[in-house]
Amino acid sequence: MAAAVVGAVALPASAADHHGRPYRPAVYISDVQYDSPGRDDRSNRSLNAEWVEITNDSRRAVNLDGWTLEDEDGHTYTFDHYRLSGRATVRVHTGIGRDSRSDVYQDRRAYVWDNHSDTATLRNDRDRFVDEVSWGYDRDHRGDDRHHGGDHRGDGWRHGGGHRGDGWRHGGDHRDGHRG
Repeated sequence: MAAAVVGAVALPASAADHHGRPYRPAVYISDVQYDSPGRDDRSNRSLNAEWVEITNDSRRAVNLDGWTLEDEDGHTYTFDHYRLSGRATVRVHTGIGRDSRSDVYQDRRAYVWDNHSDTATLRNDRDRFVDEVSWGYDRDHRGDDRHHGGDHRGDGWRHGGGHRGDGWRHGGDHRDGHRG
């Protein structure tokens, strides 16, 4: 049972609507697979099938050294000497592995992301909020909390703000005090 979700940063509606298109930061959480496929047997293979993707949409590389990715329980991964190229994505796996340009590993022996509800929060090296994605707090009419990429309209996922008028659900408390 794989699940995926996409996020955006919180921003006032006026800023999002200024140019007639939603605001999205250069670096953001682009996808999450919080429920690894198959049985949760705590094998390294299963742990590494649980991941969060971080995307840089700008043309310039971004130094992620000191940036953090955290769940609601305080499990924190800190990027160490990692530079995300322009127009690139890195996948942050839960288990043990060898870091590469496209995949980094938290080197954990237990799952991080809750299969029922959780929030992934990305912060920069100054501990400033960059993006967050939440799942499992609302459910669609079928009660299904699984989603496989693509359009997330009406699917029960909560995202940070910034997608005003495009059908994304808003609301929820951001850890930095903003309200989406």
